[in-house]
Amino acid sequence: MWLDSHCHLTAERYDEDRQEVLDRAFRSGVETLIAIGSGYGPAGNGQAVALAHSDPRIFATVGVHPHEAEAQNDELRSQLRDWYADPRVIAVGECGLDYHYMRSPREVQRRVLAEQLQWARELTLPAVVHVRDDGANAYEELLDIWAGEGEGELTGVLHCFTSTLEFARRALEQGFYISFSGVVTFPRSDALREVAREIPLDRLLVETDAPFLAPHGHRGKRNEPAWVSLVGETLARVHELRAEEMARITTTNARRLFHLPAGPTD
Repeated sequence: MWLDSHCHLTAERYDEDRQEVLDRAFRSGVETLIAIGSGYGPAGNGQAVALAHSDPRIFATVGVHPHEAEAQNDELRSQLRDWYADPRVIAVGECGLDYHYMRSPREVQRRVLAEQLQWARELTLPAVVHVRDDGANAYEELLDIWAGEGEGELTGVLHCFTSTLEFARRALEQGFYISFSGVVTFPRSDALREVAREIPLDRLLVETDAPFLAPHGHRGKRNEPAWVSLVGETLARVHELRAEEMARITTTNARRLFHLPAGPTD
């Protein structure tokens, strides 16, 4: 049984058939979904929390995406603190730095990320982290902020990992798990699969990042959590394991990271 550790289930692209999408995921062998609240405006957080309350197999994260860092204000801070008290909310995020699209100024992104990591440490919640850049700056600054705010007490996941092995190793040393998305299945992702081969099995997660990044065989389509197994099967081949074993490993890892109750694969 698989656990999709990162999917945007409240995206507008699911508005017409969300329940069907969920049903397909559960029929396909996905036992748990983590609905990411940030990335669709502040209201997306509340929608993710509500969805998590509608089905015991769904949990939520809430936070401020780097694209939306300028939206952070006292009212949103108060809302976020209320959401973090909800038992269905299991992580801070997705938060991070994105210097590719630059939809919020760098200094604002850094400040909002630092604030969210302070909350994660205070509340003993893991952080779901996004990082993207056309160079090295965001990656270097992310680790600097993580170390400064975390004081060695933070844990979290670098979602949709596409960076280098050198950066992965440094992130692992600072307590991160590494999550791979459909990108690792693309025919031209040989270098990324080589990175995945070197990630310790006890730090691997799988995700879809749905509705984005549909895996090979479904490129150009709206992504769905039902296809998380295609990511896991690729990682299984890379690590020379059976898919069932990779499902057990990655699901166990996600449950450990997010402090989720034991499921049938544990």
